[in-house]
Amino acid sequence: MPRPWFALVLYVVYTALAFGWRSLRQRRETGSAGFRGISGPPGSLPWLGGVLFAIALVLGALAPIVELAAWLGPVADPGPLLVGLGAAMTISGTLGTLWSQGAMGSSWRIGVSDAERTSLVTGGPFAVVRNPIFSFMMLAALGMLLILPNAVALASFVALVTAIELQVRLVEEPYLLRTHGDAYAAYGAKVGRFLPGIGRGAAPRPS
Repeated sequence: MPRPWFALVLYVVYTALAFGWRSLRQRRETGSAGFRGISGPPGSLPWLGGVLFAIALVLGALAPIVELAAWLGPVADPGPLLVGLGAAMTISGTLGTLWSQGAMGSSWRIGVSDAERTSLVTGGPFAVVRNPIFSFMMLAALGMLLILPNAVALASFVALVTAIELQVRLVEEPYLLRTHGDAYAAYGAKVGRFLPGIGRGAAPRPS
């Protein structure tokens, strides 16, 4: 299979499972698909994070299409070793995303609603990093970039990483601190943000 077609198949499978299938499963189990929309007023940094996330998904789909249409080529031929490594990373990222979503159970959401109080999940992959879903999403996106080393795939990866940083730092972590207080602060002091041991927060002060 030509490399762009292979990448497109991987991307379609990834998005269908991580967003479509997961949302359908969430609706069956809870009555809600789990989508909470973009946070913050238009023009704010939290809002920008949500917009960039959507842009990253669109660019991810376009990356193989621009090569198939011969509108844009790779900056260099990745070769079979890089393609194989990229495929392994994308598949691992897909499986890890599904695993982490499953570990959240009914607490899984896309976006945040201050009207909701979800459980603080600290087991499974969340015992290793605080945001394993995002960690595995970035792994999958990096794998796609190795398969498709073109400008659109690079823009998708940069947009995704920026969106995740904004979403986690400005939306999700403040929400979790408001909701769970010292329990989340203590968890954040022990567990890294995206990688083990990296990005740990300060422990709560004794009351």
